[in-house]
Amino acid sequence: MKNLSISSRSKIRTWLLTGSLVCISTAALADEVTLTSDDGTMTISGELLDFTDDTYIIQSDVGPLRIQASFVQCSGAGCPVIEASPDTVVEWNVSLWGSRRAFTEHVEKLAELVDQKTEGRFTLNLSYGGLAPSRENLDGIAEGAFEMAQFCSGYHPEKNPTVTVLELPFLGVATLDQELAVSRAVYEHPATVADLARWNATILMPTPEPQNNIIGTGFPPTSLASFNGMQIRATGGVGQAVEALGATAVPLPAPDVAAALSDGTISAVAFAPHAHMAFGTLDAGSWWTTNLNPGTGNCPVVANTNALKRLPSAHREALLSSVDGALEHYIDNYNGATMDAWGPALADLEIVEITINDEITTAINNEVAGPAAAEWIAENTAKGLPAQELYDLVQDVIDETN
Repeated sequence: MKNLSISSRSKIRTWLLTGSLVCISTAALADEVTLTSDDGTMTISGELLDFTDDTYIIQSDVGPLRIQASFVQCSGAGCPVIEASPDTVVEWNVSLWGSRRAFTEHVEKLAELVDQKTEGRFTLNLSYGGLAPSRENLDGIAEGAFEMAQFCSGYHPEKNPTVTVLELPFLGVATLDQELAVSRAVYEHPATVADLARWNATILMPTPEPQNNIIGTGFPPTSLASFNGMQIRATGGVGQAVEALGATAVPLPAPDVAAALSDGTISAVAFAPHAHMAFGTLDAGSWWTTNLNPGTGNCPVVANTNALKRLPSAHREALLSSVDGALEHYIDNYNGATMDAWGPALADLEIVEITINDEITTAINNEVAGPAAAEWIAENTAKGLPAQELYDLVQDVIDETN
């Protein structure tokens, strides 16, 4: 038996069952099986003695062991084929952060649709910060600490390099529908699927965000030189873009940004409109760039792959068939309620709107977009990724949707 310590952040999850798990067919008892915990840190091998009440009973090196099936994956000739009852009641924990806002409306809608389609037998419990910090959601998915989560690739590009192609600066994405199209194309690429599989994660849907722009404090910038020395909260490709302006990119977690702007730790923040409203940067800011459009974050919603595979087929279908409806709701809400509130919010707080002239934006684009893409391609090709192919895929989708 190989028995390694399970991460202290992994937690036991209970599936509430109104029906029983039915074994459709079982290989001959006494065949060898290997049981592996969701987070991959524990494996136990031995002869299968019985499978009953959702529990494996195996003969191990230390005697008979009983292990609940919902905590492990079984491999080997002796593994039973299990089909869950359609009446099974399942609860998934979903790790988000901040509070309900435009950024999470598709997850909220997904939970609503799944509940309706399964008549309450499949519930998504949405937690805003109670399960893990935003930068550790992918780790929590890998460990099986929760079943679904949202994360932003710019928070930890080394963990999800394929997705970061979508955060390159000045890609030329103009609308939320276009952002949705390029994200889905990249997510479906085999390299991205393999990249996320390292974290036991399956991408369910993107979080389409409009282009970031900058809110700052103090005297508004009147020239490109005005950005020199600024400390600007930005991540991913947006960070590269603001550094091309002469500023320093500071990758603070979103919930910490308003306080940092108020106390002078940073002088400006690059966010999409919803985030400026949700995280309070409007209250501290005095000016806003209307058209810098340096790029945007890419923040997928993922499921723990093992948990997804274990779902009863009816529940899995309810989840996957609800994604399009959730995304349609998200885009309608963003283009409607969110942007309808944005203009009045700027006016009420007397935020000065700064429109950067075409000469400056073109110069920034030329100086940043090409070199940043070339650097990303070279760096990720060296890691063995099809970087040029991924970048070309993004450009092809943009061209097709323009």
